[in-house]
Amino acid sequence: MKIDPELYEYCTDRQREVLEAYEEHGTGPAAAEALGGTDRTYPDKVLRDVRKKAAREGYAPGHFQDGVAPGYLMGKVTVQRGPGGVERVWERQSPDQRMAMEAFEEAIADLCNGIAVPARPAPTHCNDDLLTVIPMGDPHFGLLSWARETGENFDLGIAERLTFDAVDRLCDMTPHTGTALLLNLGDYFHADNSTNRTPRGGNVLDVDGRFAKIASVGFRAMVRCIDRLLEKHGTVIVRNNPGNHDPHQAAMLNIAVGARYHDEPRVHVDPSPSSFYFYRFGKVLIGSTHGDGAKLNDLPLIMANDAPSEWAAAEHRVWHCGHFHHDQVKDLVGCTVETHRTLAAGDAWHRHHGYRAGRDMKAIVYSRKYGEVNRVRCGVEMLEQAA
Repeated sequence: MKIDPELYEYCTDRQREVLEAYEEHGTGPAAAEALGGTDRTYPDKVLRDVRKKAAREGYAPGHFQDGVAPGYLMGKVTVQRGPGGVERVWERQSPDQRMAMEAFEEAIADLCNGIAVPARPAPTHCNDDLLTVIPMGDPHFGLLSWARETGENFDLGIAERLTFDAVDRLCDMTPHTGTALLLNLGDYFHADNSTNRTPRGGNVLDVDGRFAKIASVGFRAMVRCIDRLLEKHGTVIVRNNPGNHDPHQAAMLNIAVGARYHDEPRVHVDPSPSSFYFYRFGKVLIGSTHGDGAKLNDLPLIMANDAPSEWAAAEHRVWHCGHFHHDQVKDLVGCTVETHRTLAAGDAWHRHHGYRAGRDMKAIVYSRKYGEVNRVRCGVEMLEQAA
């Protein structure tokens, strides 16, 4: 974060040290950690105090343009004056859409450098009457978790390793099937843009790295998983659900993955931007959505309404959802609704509010005629021990 150099004229020695750390490390929490403090909000408090002092001593509020949050633009500034001069200053900042778009373009340009790959031979002896589904629950690429605060370390490198290692191990534990369905259940990315806030609520997120780097690593991990599935199965279908953390990132990931496998006929990337996805395999009908929208109990009726012919042709109907980060299965009228765990560690906010759940990824094998016939689990403890 860039601090206006003129603000240093209004600092005590300690405040100067804090602001220099803020500028060097980019965020308040990072600066607090570098200074050895436990209060993650302390650097932000210091910055506000310095701004107030500067305003009282005649510093023009417009000069605070260099002190806006990363990825934001300065908007309306309100100054309250009293008998003694300026008493309070309120600044309204809004997301810089131009910066977000430039970051998207930079990430996609990096991803698409030599992106398309030629087709490769299919494996032999695949069972076309079986389908392997891998529900990829909320990977949260870019999430940062510090073990001393949350009990578990998690960052961009850990996310990439765990995701690929889990898919690799699940491939070893499942049969060669004619089709594999890689279901990204949403929230593949922790943050949707460089503001590092949730898109709807504006909640501050703990993020590891720059936007373009996170997008690149997330894309690379997805490609590695698809390539591994191509070694094992005849056809690979990829569905990227939009999540509440990454509605725009999910769209860009889908475009990049589709471009990567444009010349590979054995990979089909579902192009629909809809929140709901349906795929029928013989007498099996699979629905998928992130889980932050419609209520779980309403999903059977949504399936029957949105995919009536597939509903009528199926005997085994199931929904696979993410969002909740824990396992739950509801046997409802007409179909089963299931939510899945994630491999990601809990961040500071979730740990503080008491959320706890196991961490894993599963592979489920379906028969065209009989529905689910096998299920295997890969827990994070297995992956950490192997590492």
